[in-house]
Amino acid sequence: MRIVTSTAAMQRLGLRWRRAGTRVGFVPTMGYLHAGHLSLVHRARRLVAKRGIVVASIYVNPTQFAPTEDLSAYPRDLDRDTQLCRKAGVDVLFLPSDAEMYSGRDTGGYSTYVVEEQLSQGMEGGARPTHFRGVTTIVAKLFNLVLPDVAVFGAKDWQQAAVVRRMTCDLSFPIKVVVAPTRREKDGLAMSSRNKYLSAEERAQATILCRALKLAKKVVISSRTPNYSDVLKKELAALIATQPAARLDYLEFFDGETLQPVTAVTRGAHMALAVFIGRTRLIDNAVLK
Repeated sequence: MRIVTSTAAMQRLGLRWRRAGTRVGFVPTMGYLHAGHLSLVHRARRLVAKRGIVVASIYVNPTQFAPTEDLSAYPRDLDRDTQLCRKAGVDVLFLPSDAEMYSGRDTGGYSTYVVEEQLSQGMEGGARPTHFRGVTTIVAKLFNLVLPDVAVFGAKDWQQAAVVRRMTCDLSFPIKVVVAPTRREKDGLAMSSRNKYLSAEERAQATILCRALKLAKKVVISSRTPNYSDVLKKELAALIATQPAARLDYLEFFDGETLQPVTAVTRGAHMALAVFIGRTRLIDNAVLK
């Protein structure tokens, strides 16, 4: 496995692969890898086959964190992540620094950002207003550096994947965006680097997110008529409130493609929620079918 830290070197490799007609699969991450990340790497390998190149990046992007969020505390273990990438079959691991990604060395500063203005407005965009500007900017930069044919994202961050897919289309990146299924622990909790923050007691209570999703599915599947979203939200909020450490940030029902909220919740609708478990903010989502 080759390790690259320079943006210029990464782009040279990308251009070389493109000239040679080598297919490139890309998995961008913020590190502290778990089985969910590694499943994305395996998916990328299947998409480009043995003769292709799989690139993974590890970069904790400062522009997608608000000043009050956990940038400085975000879990990091580069040695462990490097070994996991090597074992998973990553060909190139890209490890840029902030100075490499945001130096603006040719102009004396960095002042250009990518903004998606529709899909990024609600849910995570409403709760974290500057978040998606940081996401789309860094993903656009990574796409221009790695020059992949296909990029793989996880379904746990459904809105993020939708925003990236829209950006990719709107800005004419010649890249296929693939969204792979959410990986879960045995008790249903979605795998997340932030799960590390949870105490043992909080970890037990954190399953309330997947339990809320299961209840919503049960209600929708068993109903012969549409469920009004406000009524169902109240029922789910009451369930979440049964956990002492849990505090609901948002819960929304929406169309999985357009991300527009729906008032009549039927099979095929999508549900997403964010819940604070103690001081740790977790997200999850699922199709109700």
